[in-house]
Amino acid sequence: MSSQERSPSVVGLATPLIADAAVRLGIELRAAPPGVRPNTSGGLFAGPARPVRHSGSVDVFLAALETTHPGDVLVVDNGGQLDHGCLGDLVVLEAEVAGVVAIVVWGAHRDTMALRPLAPSVFSYGRASFGPTKAEPWDAGSFERACFDDFGVTREDFVFADDDGVLFAAQETVSDLVAAAAEIDRVEREQMERVRAGTNLRQQLDFDVYMRRREADAAYTFREHLKMIDGAIET
Repeated sequence: MSSQERSPSVVGLATPLIADAAVRLGIELRAAPPGVRPNTSGGLFAGPARPVRHSGSVDVFLAALETTHPGDVLVVDNGGQLDHGCLGDLVVLEAEVAGVVAIVVWGAHRDTMALRPLAPSVFSYGRASFGPTKAEPWDAGSFERACFDDFGVTREDFVFADDDGVLFAAQETVSDLVAAAAEIDRVEREQMERVRAGTNLRQQLDFDVYMRRREADAAYTFREHLKMIDGAIET
């Protein structure tokens, strides 16, 4: 797979745009729980998922990085445990050198201050001072699937992550998602410019027409109205 195929252009496409595109296209997305947050804010990250199941020792991460590609997102299954951080600054620095753009952890991380200047953003469910205290053997299956909350993530998935959350999509749907999200973004940016120029959103969306139609038909929805006028806002 070429680098272009591995990393479709998602520049500027925040997760709300991807989510809206999925709604528009009827494509299934899986979302990390709202508690999974980035260690530093302000970034947009996207890339093919590289799952790894933590077993209590950093060598499983080093083994995973042996087969990652630049642009990958490391998706770490640590069973949602919050009593320890399963990775810290050395692992994240090693991931940076390997070209990993972000790390998503079902569990906690540590070394928060030391992580901030590093390139890969770490999304996790919490922070901890303690590291793991026991290790279990790992095998090839440790890199096939990461359980994340109540769903699984494999190398057939793609990750979108920013301050609003983390989304997982089947890689085969990414091109369609990105195209639809870019179109929604284009229309909404135009709408914002028109608002700044003096034409408010209600005028642009013929809101008076919608309200009259709704008076006549209480079952008429704003979503139906938007489809009729080709509005970009998803409700």
